[in-house]
Amino acid sequence: MLSEQVSYARLDAEFYSKRNFILQDRLNAVGTYPMRAYGAVLDCSAFYPSITGYYSHDRQQIPFLRVNEICNGLIYITKDTVFLPEKILKENRKTIALAYPGDIIIAKGGNSLAKVGLITDEFPYYATCRDVIILRTDNLNGLNKYFLWAFLHSSYGQGILWRLASQTGQPHLTLPSILEIKIPDFITIQSFVADVYKESIAKKYQSEQLYLSAQKKLLDKLHFETSTVSASGISEKRLSESFDTSGRLDAEYYQPKYDDLFAMLDKLPTERLGNIVDTMKSIEPGSKYYGDEGVPFIRVSDVSAMGINTPSIKIPKTTVPSIENLYPKKDTILFSKDGSVGIAYKLEEDIEAVTSGALLHFRVRNSNKILPDYLTLILNSEIVQLQAERDTSGAIIQHWKPSDIANVIIPILPYEEQCEISEKVQKSFALRRDAEKLISVAVKAVEIAIETDEPAAIDWLKKQVDEALA
Repeated sequence: MLSEQVSYARLDAEFYSKRNFILQDRLNAVGTYPMRAYGAVLDCSAFYPSITGYYSHDRQQIPFLRVNEICNGLIYITKDTVFLPEKILKENRKTIALAYPGDIIIAKGGNSLAKVGLITDEFPYYATCRDVIILRTDNLNGLNKYFLWAFLHSSYGQGILWRLASQTGQPHLTLPSILEIKIPDFITIQSFVADVYKESIAKKYQSEQLYLSAQKKLLDKLHFETSTVSASGISEKRLSESFDTSGRLDAEYYQPKYDDLFAMLDKLPTERLGNIVDTMKSIEPGSKYYGDEGVPFIRVSDVSAMGINTPSIKIPKTTVPSIENLYPKKDTILFSKDGSVGIAYKLEEDIEAVTSGALLHFRVRNSNKILPDYLTLILNSEIVQLQAERDTSGAIIQHWKPSDIANVIIPILPYEEQCEISEKVQKSFALRRDAEKLISVAVKAVEIAIETDEPAAIDWLKKQVDEALA
């Protein structure tokens, strides 16, 4: 009934669409209470001065959570995560909000709106950017934080979040609207969802540790240590050693650390990247094609070394003829050349999606010489990241020219050692898939409880978990 919706003070037609009424009716049928009734408290960062100059990758500092750290409902601290010194947080304590283990963060605007993640205890606390809202869970009464997270991550929670988003300009969520979200009044299933989430996090941790072990083994085999790369920013070069050969005049290009890197690579068997992969470019259709229906469109912001976020944008199948020819195949390595350059991810299976033109597709020409998992690990290593940094230095917006990417130097370990490293990577990703499977099971169980009842959802959940852990 329209009379039940007047408290929202909304006039836009989408808010009152049939789809949204059905969504709300299903929730009302199971009995709900607004989030504020459970004692939920919200917080978020306010306007703060530019802090990009303080970004670092020193894990002894405080992780700074941005939207990209939220991946399929989980929080991932990756090589792209930046860290801030505690001093900056103290100086901005009134404007940079801190999140703690157990808190839920929600992306509040743009194409990432409604992405939800539950903060883990990997770090004591986390700084948050202005693009996320923090949902404090310490004082929740009668509502399990894991169940709340699963509901917000479900199709029902996502539907409600998108429905409540303000439609003025770019859609965005406001704190008061989130507190009015009605949560199903379930009791029994909450503890089951919590157990599944905890099992998922355990597998996620095992996956991350195994991946770090593979990275360490790789660098040990290559005898590469970050500490051996010069920190000095001063270098003297003759013209014949610089502009005459490289065509570059920017000082950053000639920092000593790059000399140290290439001196190390000179001692190893190497190959130019362009000689070991075939490269395919995708398309950049433009925002006029972006929509909610069609083929998922994967952009750089959707990709990390650990996986692909569910894309928030789709494009029509008619965008280009035979669009299925652009779908990436299993073992294709996606590699970013614009924005956050040098991110590599190897596909574990064929996918029906189209990638942005900012993502190159690499296919290893001879897997008897170099393994795709090994190459992906190299591409994500500091060995290649330093080469990316050198080639893109001096640019306001990072762009790595394909011609420079083709000349990236790749160290080649003996095939047997590649196999050892690749095996670790594959086991890591298998554990990650298990973790994400458990997450999807927990979320689906909440949806079944809403659509059927709690006993049916719990029975289904138990069966799925037994199969996942078998």
